[in-house]
Amino acid sequence: MANSLISDSLVLLQAVSVIIVAALLISRSRPFKEVIDGRPTAESQMLLALFFGMVSIYGSIIGISFLGAIISVRDLGPLVGGLACGPVVGLGAGLIGAAFRFSEGGFTAPACSIAAALAGIIGGIIYRRKGRFPGIAFSTAFALLFELFHMLLTLAISRPFDMAMDVVSQASVPMILANGAGMLIFAFIIENVIRERETMRERDRYQMELQIKKAELVVAADIQKSFLPGKIPSPKGFDIAATSIPAKEVGGDFYDFAMQEGILQLVIADVSGKGVPAALFMALSRIIVRACSVPLRSGFERLRCANKMIVDESGSDTSGMFVTLFLGRLNLLDRILVYANAGHNPPLLFRADSKSIEKMDVTGVALGMMAEMEYEQRQVSLAFGDVLLLYTDGIVEAMNKKEDLFGESRLRSALTAAAGLSAQEILDSILRDLAGFTEGMEQSDDITAVVIKVTG
Repeated sequence: MANSLISDSLVLLQAVSVIIVAALLISRSRPFKEVIDGRPTAESQMLLALFFGMVSIYGSIIGISFLGAIISVRDLGPLVGGLACGPVVGLGAGLIGAAFRFSEGGFTAPACSIAAALAGIIGGIIYRRKGRFPGIAFSTAFALLFELFHMLLTLAISRPFDMAMDVVSQASVPMILANGAGMLIFAFIIENVIRERETMRERDRYQMELQIKKAELVVAADIQKSFLPGKIPSPKGFDIAATSIPAKEVGGDFYDFAMQEGILQLVIADVSGKGVPAALFMALSRIIVRACSVPLRSGFERLRCANKMIVDESGSDTSGMFVTLFLGRLNLLDRILVYANAGHNPPLLFRADSKSIEKMDVTGVALGMMAEMEYEQRQVSLAFGDVLLLYTDGIVEAMNKKEDLFGESRLRSALTAAAGLSAQEILDSILRDLAGFTEGMEQSDDITAVVIKVTG
């Protein structure tokens, strides 16, 4: 008896092995993936019903004849079809398997046919209630219990009862074990496919969101570029060049110019941080600084006004963001520059007569840090050939592969070496020196610079 059980079990497990190979192939098919993705078509459901119905037929054909009954893994196809693909596939596979089993005849044919049909129907109902494949543990347990139900159904329907009892005693253990093992392996395959599809959907969703964000950042970058002056002023006796290179798609640096009654007003600023938050804070700061320039005010009045408005408008939503800003008013007739510096990098002034460089010191703290701040105002006279360089810390804090900073000393040398050139050539020369120093290192901060050269 024991040898017979082992032999029958091995035969059924061999049948399961063939079915598993077919399962691997169908699990990679378009119809199966459509069902797993929750968008089955009538065609895909029909094809899957046929496949799992053929699995049921194969289970019958490869089965073991015993006392006019067939010990098989016929129920496996409808069970998997229903649990993995839903009621339509389960019902179709069950009916195909049931019809074939009934055509084989035998006194257990009615019970076995009913069991095959019910396997697909009940599996489909479970799928419908859960909304998806119920998982490895549940499916395996269900397959084991269903085969036990199959044995009870055989005893209840098949006659004569004594023969039914003999069949059940011989068939129950091999059929329960084989169907359970088959379902276990099937479930692993299905779960793996589900995880793969979920991973692919997550990847596709992430890539789509990434593309949308990139498109939004491109639009944001275009909008931010429109904040910068569309045309650099060219007043008589002065040569001016400017650039702003964000570290990301958008940045927190900006510069601005305004001509009014023989006065060139100029601004360069650097918002703390980078990226979208800095860009939003930059837009707010630029609007406020412009608003504080009407009517024409002195530098320290504009900074005091801007500081108060930034503190009032930003409140606690900026998470401690602030903006350093240099503000100058250049009289184009007498070449006197009146300025105030709210915590910004001190501009460098190259003196043509002495070939030396002067620093225009900070005269107050950054805007947005504290309300009711006071700012000093200072002035300096410019002469023919002098070069004024305004810049943000993205230049002096740029690093090379050794993590050395470009620093103010190198910037001074670059300015001195190029001072005899035009404003644009001076700016280009400094940027080339900076690029040579960083040796292709990723830009870590926004880079903005303004060059003003006295030419007449």
